[in-house]
Amino acid sequence: MKYILFVVLLFTFHIASSQILSERERAALKDDLLEDRFQNLLPQLMDDTNIDMWLIISREYNEDPVMKTMLPANWLNARRRTMMVFYRNKEKDTMERIAVARYDIGKSIKSAWQKEKQPDQWKALVDIISKRNPKKIGINYSSHFPLADGLVKTDYDELKKNLPDSLKTRLVSAEKLAIGWIETRTEKELKLFRELVQITHDIIDEAFSNKVIAPGKTTTDDVVWWMRQKVTDLGLETWFHPTIDVQRTKEELKSHIYSFTKRNKGKVIQKGDLLHCDFGITYIGLNTDCQQHAYVLHDNENKVPDFLSSAFKKGNRLQDILTTNMKTGKTGNEILLNSLSEAKKEGLKPAIYSHPLGKYGHSAGTTIGMWDSQGGVPFNGDYTLHKNTAYAIELNVTVNIPEWQKNIRIMLEEAGFYGDGVFEYVNERQTSIKPIKIK
Repeated sequence: MKYILFVVLLFTFHIASSQILSERERAALKDDLLEDRFQNLLPQLMDDTNIDMWLIISREYNEDPVMKTMLPANWLNARRRTMMVFYRNKEKDTMERIAVARYDIGKSIKSAWQKEKQPDQWKALVDIISKRNPKKIGINYSSHFPLADGLVKTDYDELKKNLPDSLKTRLVSAEKLAIGWIETRTEKELKLFRELVQITHDIIDEAFSNKVIAPGKTTTDDVVWWMRQKVTDLGLETWFHPTIDVQRTKEELKSHIYSFTKRNKGKVIQKGDLLHCDFGITYIGLNTDCQQHAYVLHDNENKVPDFLSSAFKKGNRLQDILTTNMKTGKTGNEILLNSLSEAKKEGLKPAIYSHPLGKYGHSAGTTIGMWDSQGGVPFNGDYTLHKNTAYAIELNVTVNIPEWQKNIRIMLEEAGFYGDGVFEYVNERQTSIKPIKIK
């Protein structure tokens, strides 16, 4: 019996890990994806934002979030003070990628600083800028988007001190350029992203099964740590600590945020429980974020009760309303308010708090609500929807269940991709509650 169980577990491990690359293969793919972005994405982003020079400056272990996404696979951190200069000459259709550093930054950014000829790194940077005479010099500062606010005060002060007055007046915020770099997904990245979402779904499927859950014994925390260990065993990383929570008859529905912060972490799972997870993983610079539901069948049940299945469909309906309202050029707040209004007219009790997803889990880009800002999100919610961007379609709907004499909350989250005017789920979505049959 133990041998059979070992074979089953080994088989499921290979199912989930079959697409996971070795460290060397990951490094090669990461560098290929990065070079593709530099060649085919960055020039267009600089043209779109009308910035012809972009400076990104950081010191080791205190990296600008944008710089971290530009480092090659064998650079786990910046080195000493690393300066990147991107110069776009639209008229000549040229793109320079320059490192004012002691080293080339991988194969994509070549060093242009010879310390023996110019010992002062800042003067070497100013010389490179002056020779190209850019119209606008973008630097990473932003009041409302942390991922676009990576230039620290020390480096900003040094830059201002060394730049001549004629160049200081050309400094502008690179906020939209930085957001565009972080939020935009390329075709090559989307292919990898689909595989990563499938792996995420595979892990959730195994966690919500009788291989992991024994009613009356297994706690919600047991499942959480099983998921953490599974991710580690597969050679991946979790970008946030997972959650597992329970809704059941005769227990009052807690607030939405309670499920994620103050829940009873050691709650013993029982037959008849409606389970919910929030889970995400990181792989080769991309992140997933997924919430799904499962139901532990009673001994006399062969399927999820109809009243729960019907409630779940309301969650799917809210997803449809939201994604239908996603249109190029609309702000996150417009999408949010239109979706909430439409859902309420249909009799739903909705909450929407969807966020950009990709290079970072809670990424930069179009914010469509926050759990505590259902009337709109100042500033971040005013950012418009762009094509080729990814989102965690995150929301919930509250449903009254007479059979349980209480309300329940269907909380869903799936990775979505907004292409050229068309929304799609990156790798499908949950359309029914997973039944857990106890043998």
